[in-house]
Amino acid sequence: MRIGQGYDVHPLKAGRSLVLGGVHIDHPRGLDGHSDADVLTHAVIDALLGATGLGNIGEHFPVTDPHYKDIASLELLAATAAEVQDAGHRVVNIDCTIVAEEPRLQPHLEEMRNNLADRLGIEHTMVSVKATSPEGLGALGRKEGIEAHAIVLIDAI
Repeated sequence: MRIGQGYDVHPLKAGRSLVLGGVHIDHPRGLDGHSDADVLTHAVIDALLGATGLGNIGEHFPVTDPHYKDIASLELLAATAAEVQDAGHRVVNIDCTIVAEEPRLQPHLEEMRNNLADRLGIEHTMVSVKATSPEGLGALGRKEGIEAHAIVLIDAI
């Protein structure tokens, strides 16, 4: 058994679509980044790569590669899942937390969970996605960005 931890944060920017866990959420600003900037999916990818000792998201999907410009992060997750399996591991479970002052994410958490589980080829009950507010503290509390944390458990197949 191996454990991996992932973290990502991106600033909010006008003129971008807000995507979290592959869900497009109605909001006047989206996350700024090279891909769709889906911090939840990026945190899961980094946790998977860390657990397997395969590096990090920046090594696998560099911002210098135009192929990844505006790509859906769920595509990157599917590629990572295949690499994890090829390395002889299977995902046991994932626990994630999104930190955002706004928008309210509760109505979207189930769809995020389903998207992640589907791309990883695991039971939906093996994925947990939660959201919390920074309660007005710091840059996230000032609505400048959104962050996500993920922990994964994997084992050898």
